[in-house]
Amino acid sequence: MKTCVLCFFMGIHLLLHAQADPAPVVPVPDPNGGWLIRTKSSAYQLLISQDKRVYPVYYGPVAQAGFKKRSGVWTQGVEELPVRGGYPTKSPLLEVVFNDQVRDADLEYVSGEVMTIEGRPTLRIIEKDRKYPLQVTEYIRVLAEFDILEKWVEVTHTGKKGNIRIQNLLSGSLFLPSDEYELTQLSGMELAEFKPFRSVLTPGVKTIENKLFKSNRNMPWFMVRPRSTAGMDQGPAWFGSVHYSGNWKLIFDNQMERSYNTALQILGGINFWDTEWLLKPGASFTTPKFSTGFTQKGETGAALLNAAYVRQTILPETHRNVLRPVLFNSWYATTYHLKEEEQVAMAKIAAGMGVELFCMDDGWFKNRNKSDEGLGDWEVDRNKFPNGLQPMIDQVHALGMKFGIWVEPESVVLKTDVYKKHPDWILQFPGRRQVPGRVFLNLAREDVYQYLYQSLSRLLRENKIDFIKWDQNTYLSDPGWAAASPEMQLEVRIRFVSNVYRLVDALRKEFPEVLFESCASGGGRVDLGMLSRMDQAWTSDNSTAVDRLFIQYGYLGALPANTMVSWVIEGIANQVQLNPPLPYKFDVAMSGVLGIGYDIRKWTETERTLAKRKIELYKRIRPLVQQGDLYRLVSPYEHNRCALQYNSTDKKAATVFCYNLAAYVSGGYSKTADLKGAQYIDNGSTVLKLKGLDPDRQYRVKNAEAADDKGTVYPGNFLMEAGIQWPVKNSFESQILLIETTN
Repeated sequence: MKTCVLCFFMGIHLLLHAQADPAPVVPVPDPNGGWLIRTKSSAYQLLISQDKRVYPVYYGPVAQAGFKKRSGVWTQGVEELPVRGGYPTKSPLLEVVFNDQVRDADLEYVSGEVMTIEGRPTLRIIEKDRKYPLQVTEYIRVLAEFDILEKWVEVTHTGKKGNIRIQNLLSGSLFLPSDEYELTQLSGMELAEFKPFRSVLTPGVKTIENKLFKSNRNMPWFMVRPRSTAGMDQGPAWFGSVHYSGNWKLIFDNQMERSYNTALQILGGINFWDTEWLLKPGASFTTPKFSTGFTQKGETGAALLNAAYVRQTILPETHRNVLRPVLFNSWYATTYHLKEEEQVAMAKIAAGMGVELFCMDDGWFKNRNKSDEGLGDWEVDRNKFPNGLQPMIDQVHALGMKFGIWVEPESVVLKTDVYKKHPDWILQFPGRRQVPGRVFLNLAREDVYQYLYQSLSRLLRENKIDFIKWDQNTYLSDPGWAAASPEMQLEVRIRFVSNVYRLVDALRKEFPEVLFESCASGGGRVDLGMLSRMDQAWTSDNSTAVDRLFIQYGYLGALPANTMVSWVIEGIANQVQLNPPLPYKFDVAMSGVLGIGYDIRKWTETERTLAKRKIELYKRIRPLVQQGDLYRLVSPYEHNRCALQYNSTDKKAATVFCYNLAAYVSGGYSKTADLKGAQYIDNGSTVLKLKGLDPDRQYRVKNAEAADDKGTVYPGNFLMEAGIQWPVKNSFESQILLIETTN
């Protein structure tokens, strides 16, 4: 037995180190079989036991990969596809009820092969129940350069009679080595999304989930790090996302082992709360993806890898490498009260400032004069636009801008023609309360799908629209579908989301030139399922610059800046204290996809000139912001200031955004009231250290907006190790630095 273990270990060592560029998935030299999956810096090992069960035995740094048998791993360990059955010492990925009401499953390994899916090596493992006609196929797709694995599962009823009820089916399960872990999640609420929360994963189960059909409260993303080595730029970190826009779930099951250590199981996928799926003979069900990554470079490394992964592989290929345009949105200027001549007047002002996309928001369709009217009747309001939209669109195009429009396809209000004709089209339990305001159309129905597809397709065919802002402002409360069979009623949420994806996919295929933006009461649909179909996302309905510093800092810890839409808006009536100067607002919005939501007709000539200058600067640095590597230098959650650095991938240039929330005195600290009157004390250094530069190059650092600033030259290692003085002093003051190599 000792010889076998030694041979196994030596075999793993050879697999890892014999080649400069080993294959991503290779069989391991074990008598019962298994695989080694390798990315740039991580390894994932699977072994097959004598009784044909597949176990994950290692996931971590590639340099430490080898045979690491945990106590009891073959008898009580968590399988690669844990099911409800046997000892309940794990969180199950799959829970089913067979036709004879047996609720336990018992899987055995059938086969495994490496195949190519969308240009990537993918391990396909087929297992089957030992008694019942259930086949479970797992896919593990390798994106080696991003240190990311994508997992998903397909279940198939292989019999000819009876049904199988799926009560739970997640997309993937992970098992991490024994350690004490810290979880980072991005949570909050509407108007305060993407706040980073950290917690210790003590023994027990922690669940992060969505039941509302919108994820403003929790983003389907996580990061886990050992507490002993957790650091911003160093230490192991595992991170991942559920690629799903409906109800989803992340489970962190911290289990005690016989050695009294804890081992962490992580699962993610669809939340089957109040949901079942009936699997009929010959039918299959496939889960969304669950992506997971590993880095040795801490929180910064996880953010860089996931942002690059999303930017280069998730976003729709049509516009993946296209710089996002500077946009103007009419909502705050005109709300529902639209007139063609007013829209054109604003378009002329916007074009003069350098705006590239003019978007008309809510209120353009018939009878839409307030929030409880018109929504769902997707026909142009001829009272507001007697000649239709195209004459106005032509004028916008003549100004050199693209034209965009707002839609909210999945919702309806009761004061509409569509509801009067089809009251059965909404999600509602008969005899229960009528939810006021917007309600969900039942997009699980084929006739509702066809109505929406035909309405939106006609809108895009008849008008030269370049951009769609796709909103969803409804929380799901009563998912009733009285006309469906009892089994299908429990499938309504999954069928709904499937048809949302189908609808977006069909429109993108028919109109590939159109740019799409995801919105759901702000950041309620910022997930990789939707971002694989949308080009950018509205981050929050809260666009006040000070709040956005916090919201955007959290967002950028997981996703790339070219997906993060940020507007410059005027002060909100009840939040005047958070109304910093216009230059500050622009600098905050310029750290993502720049937009303007002001009533620009009221701007003075001085304000318009300022806007034009800021937009010109943004266009110069936009490639760095939207396509560069982001380093979050200073957190507003830890200091009364914030700094973001965007590097070109070749390290030849960078831009740094510096924001103050309080005043700083050169050479010391100050205690200064902010706009709300609160007292801030900053305990951090006022030295700004940069990251990700070439230590052997010389860099010129200058104020990006000061034409006469010749800048100062520093070695790259000096900028990263010693740093420069924090460049702004006053409360709610900001500055953008431009950094370029001189050699």
